[in-house]
Amino acid sequence: MNSGTVETPVFMPVGTQGTVKAMSQQELASMGFEIILGNTYHLYLRPGAELIQRAGGLHKFINWHGGMLTDSGGFQVFSLEHIRKIGEDGVVFRSYVDGSYHEFTPERVMEIQSAIGADIVMAFDECAPYPCEKDYAVEAMRRTHEWAKRSQDSAGADQAFFGIVQGSVYQDLRAESAEFIASLDTDGIAIGGVSVGEGKQLMMNAVDWSVPHLPEHKVRYLMGVGTPEDLIDSVVRGIDMFDCVLPTRLGRNGSLYTTYGRINIKNNRFIDDLTPIDPECDCWCCRNHSAAYLRHLYKCDEILASRLATYHNLHFYATLMRRIRQAVEQGRLMEYRKEFLEKYRKHAAAVHDELPRLETDREGRMRSGMEYVEKGE
Repeated sequence: MNSGTVETPVFMPVGTQGTVKAMSQQELASMGFEIILGNTYHLYLRPGAELIQRAGGLHKFINWHGGMLTDSGGFQVFSLEHIRKIGEDGVVFRSYVDGSYHEFTPERVMEIQSAIGADIVMAFDECAPYPCEKDYAVEAMRRTHEWAKRSQDSAGADQAFFGIVQGSVYQDLRAESAEFIASLDTDGIAIGGVSVGEGKQLMMNAVDWSVPHLPEHKVRYLMGVGTPEDLIDSVVRGIDMFDCVLPTRLGRNGSLYTTYGRINIKNNRFIDDLTPIDPECDCWCCRNHSAAYLRHLYKCDEILASRLATYHNLHFYATLMRRIRQAVEQGRLMEYRKEFLEKYRKHAAAVHDELPRLETDREGRMRSGMEYVEKGE
């Protein structure tokens, strides 16, 4: 990769519009993140690939010295079912910014990603919604395969290219898609079409049905996943890369990850809690501020609340992935998984009812697609 090496398993914070919400690039680097994710669809619409290219690429434009992966934007395009039209050549869609019409083809998407200058670029694919009939899943999968070949032919020579496995919740389609994508000349392979409202068991089924058909020497990327439990369970299954908006989105809404499970900092039990959010966390927030202070900031709608909570959640994820990598190196991954989950699930039942009710899956995003697109998530 042009921007250096990245240790795996790795979690990529989502910087959809050239920024990880509420964080500076320097803060991300200080936490140990080596790669972040940007979104082709959003960056194409605003500020535009041409401007980013004139600035010397996305790394220079946002002053990020680590790695950069851009997804193809297909997820966003296909989520907005009322303002796009699918054809065999590509997708015509209407911009949420100014209402203008645009067309994404595999060739155009790769051209945009080349102009952006990402280190890793994704093939243009069709993410079938959940639920969907098998006939539709077959159609979307075959279109994804054809577009993967065209994307591969148009990918930049100095960029790592990843194909994407689809197939919805159908075992035979997942196996077929994994075998097809594995047959292409890719640098890595992503498993897409998961975390779209199907539930954890079906999501893990998609992983289990795909991984046996993927080459061991290529990086495996599970797109849009997930919770701390999802990350460690997926690493056990052979996944190397992850991205998800959960730590940043939940942080902005007052939901924080801790060693002993997720908490809602807005809850009354934190009114006079002068201890850290997580006594076992050494992040800047936990070393300097109490749970009561963070709750106070949220109740006052202070911007600092979102910044501190986002920093804490991302630090939690960075620490988790570092410990997973250490456990893999030491040959004790299953032992670490048991240790982590015993603590993490300790208070899960007690805090479940306190958590903010957020639509964090794709089904929720389909119901309010414009809201999520305009927010850049």
